[in-house]
Amino acid sequence: MNIKVIGFDADDTLWVNEVYYRQMESDLYRLIESRVSREEAEKALFKKEIGNLPLYGYGAKGFTLSMIEAAVELTGGNLPNEVVLKIIEMGKGLLTKPVVLLDNVEEVLNSLKQKYRLIMVTKGDLLDQERKLRRSGLESCFHHIEIMSDKKPEDYQKLLNHLEIAPENFLMIGNSLKSDVIPVLELGAYGIHVPCSTTWKHEMAENTHENNPKFLGTMKLKEVLRVLPD
Repeated sequence: MNIKVIGFDADDTLWVNEVYYRQMESDLYRLIESRVSREEAEKALFKKEIGNLPLYGYGAKGFTLSMIEAAVELTGGNLPNEVVLKIIEMGKGLLTKPVVLLDNVEEVLNSLKQKYRLIMVTKGDLLDQERKLRRSGLESCFHHIEIMSDKKPEDYQKLLNHLEIAPENFLMIGNSLKSDVIPVLELGAYGIHVPCSTTWKHEMAENTHENNPKFLGTMKLKEVLRVLPD
């Protein structure tokens, strides 16, 4: 391996994120449970989220709008104003959640930044991601911060071109096979999967590169230090 640059995903790789979204979903279902079943509400919300991604992108703001749309449709257009306001309030709360670092994040970053150039590669709402990074206290660990609208192979290629990084010198670490690992492997870069206890089903994917020599494995974050050469 000749890895020189390591990219880290942010949400659910460096800090807690997805559990807050799942809690907000549960709060929504309680608000409308007298009108629709939880199963029906889950299906409607997920369909609305996916349908809105091309317009809203990823992040708390788009998620909140999708919740309002789904709730309005599920209630036949009779969603009380106070429920709409409550969903908006929950969405604002999502944007002000504490930034809780996952296990061993600081130790791993502080160790790796001595040997490699580290970059943060995340997707989502620009203001929200900047806020979380600032509050995380990790900003000084990274040479570059990239907040993408999506994480497809062409998005990574554009980033590598911009930073003049050859794929064979790049490693991406993240909790999503679909967004953090598979796209970079397709470009000829390295990938490590660090699963999180809670994953949005849109980010779930089968690892079609299990036998790719540049897939360095699925592991806990601290184990990355043992995999990379000194």
